[in-house]
Amino acid sequence: QVQLVESGGGLVQAGGSLRLSCTASGRTFRNYVMGWFRQAPGKEREFVAAVSRSGVSTYYADSVKGRFTISRDNAKNTVYLQMNSLKPEDTAVYYCAADSQGFRVPHVTQRNEYDDWGQGTQVTVSS
Repeated sequence: QVQLVESGGGLVQAGGSLRLSCTASGRTFRNYVMGWFRQAPGKEREFVAAVSRSGVSTYYADSVKGRFTISRDNAKNTVYLQMNSLKPEDTAVYYCAADSQGFRVPHVTQRNEYDDWGQGTQVTVSS
């Protein structure tokens, strides 16, 4: 099991930027594909982005492509989500998740692909 702790959320104006971090402990971080999901009030949790074990391969939801960048630092056991050009519709609780099964599309977009989840960090974008 991997323990995941997100940070970096907050309140930002539309057009602004935030960088989320997710630090892992408990098992070998580099063995896991890492993903970011988000959940807005009254909506289902949805896929945002995923990164392969090495960090070479990434995949994004269409709604964030070109604005968000996922990356990882295996030496620091941390995955990042750089969010630029934020919109009010990006407002949600953002969760990171760990997947032991490998980087496969579209599997990495599916919630049940992931073994472990963080508690989430709130991102609020004002108009």
